[in-house]
Amino acid sequence: MRVLIVESQPELGALWQRHVERLGAEVHRAHGQHDAISAMQIHAFDIIVLDLVLGEGSAFAVADFASYRHPATQVIFVTNTSFFSDGSIFRHVHNACALVQSDSPPEDLAAMVEHYARAS
Repeated sequence: MRVLIVESQPELGALWQRHVERLGAEVHRAHGQHDAISAMQIHAFDIIVLDLVLGEGSAFAVADFASYRHPATQVIFVTNTSFFSDGSIFRHVHNACALVQSDSPPEDLAAMVEHYARAS
């Protein structure tokens, strides 16, 4: 299972990474759009954990590039806002498979990563 975590806050990205690695995944981290796209040009990922509000670049651009470059890759969006809480993100981003709050327990996020990565 190969996972890309795109999170602007290094501490939060590292926390998620540790929990996902406990499940045996190979995890790469990116801090923004440029790093994420560079990683996808080198590697194919089973799943991407993507902060909806990046400090650098656009989460939608990352998801769109993933859809183009690796059509089977799904995206779990993570956010600390209520934006898209109505589920409309699934109408805008066709490779979105989940939307969770960034303060969700990291072990829950890791379980979702494992579930969706294995399904793809």
